[in-house]
Amino acid sequence: MNYDIKTKKAYFKYLAALLLFGSNGIVASYILLSSYEIVFTRTLIGSLFLSLIFIFSKQKTRFYKNRPHFLYLVISGVAMSASWMFLYEAYAQVGVSIATLAYYCGPVIVMILSPVIFREKMTSPKLLGFLAVLIGMFCVNGQALSQGRTSWGLICGILSAIMYAIMVVFNKKAVSITGLENSMWQLITSFITVAVFLCLKQGFSVNIASENLVPILLLGIVNTGIGCYFYFSSIGDLPVQTVAICGYLEPLSALLFSAALLGEKLSLEQIVGAVLILGGAAFGEIFRQKFI
Repeated sequence: MNYDIKTKKAYFKYLAALLLFGSNGIVASYILLSSYEIVFTRTLIGSLFLSLIFIFSKQKTRFYKNRPHFLYLVISGVAMSASWMFLYEAYAQVGVSIATLAYYCGPVIVMILSPVIFREKMTSPKLLGFLAVLIGMFCVNGQALSQGRTSWGLICGILSAIMYAIMVVFNKKAVSITGLENSMWQLITSFITVAVFLCLKQGFSVNIASENLVPILLLGIVNTGIGCYFYFSSIGDLPVQTVAICGYLEPLSALLFSAALLGEKLSLEQIVGAVLILGGAAFGEIFRQKFI
């Protein structure tokens, strides 16, 4: 009975985290700051929030016991900050829908690189999933590609996916640092990275208007702090297959939120592309274990 209650709580926290992550682009659309300023405030508030949770939960730090793994986590945190900066720039340039679909090519990049980096076997589902994602990207951005033009927003979306892949690869290598400590150090590293970038670009002058305060706090505390806490405290109590399948609720919810709240509409060709991207990524992940 206790196991069932624990599992139900884990499901609730995991699904809540995915919905919060899926609404990131919606909340960010109400913040009148540049992409790197949004990431700066998000990582600042989120890292402070997670640090407080870590301290009050009286957990012990383990990062110093394995320095190579901590270095991997630092690299992962730097990549995450870059990924978020590119993603929020893509949100501003091409909208939440297209940016999300470009960003979600990241898991497929990891899937293709895994045979080289993690010595996993290359399988038919991986190749089929990768092909589906490529075709999907052509469908989503078909008009721009046919006219021989590539928008800065699309480039940012693709770069965010590449940075996402780097983040995941190095995070997976930091096997001795897990759970809440993992996400806390990753957010702290991301904050330091964005802070250095911001300082070099414009100094620490971030002008936050009063109307931006509520969405900034919402993005930092709820979407980042609580979202990361829910995510990392639940995935350890759920089957890996469940985590992989349910994880696609994040991009799906982002597409639905952007259509319902921002009025963003996808053409029929782009809808087909969205199905191919998310379906191809999910297919490669779901059937991965069966063919290893």
